[in-house]
Amino acid sequence: MVKLIALYKQPKDPKAFDEHYYNVHVPITEKIPGLRKVEITKIVGSPTGKSEYYLLCEMYYDDHQSLKEAMKTDEAKASGKDLMSFAGDLVTMMIGEEVE
Repeated sequence: MVKLIALYKQPKDPKAFDEHYYNVHVPITEKIPGLRKVEITKIVGSPTGKSEYYLLCEMYYDDHQSLKEAMKTDEAKASGKDLMSFAGDLVTMMIGEEVE
């Protein structure tokens, strides 16, 4: 499996971030063709105390080709546009492969 990973820094207004993220952004993202599952992790700290990160989202695809095709769709473009509108300055995007 291949994952598109979004790592978010702490937002200035966590309540407003959560409202938009869970009620607007996630439903848009879940419509992307080829997306197998979404896992969201709320960062609650680090071994050394408070973390600079707030949220981690992992979006799973069968393989690199499936991810590449998905990113060309209108649904993925809508998700990206929405992401930039509310969290463009907070998010780092990565692609990862699961290792067994």
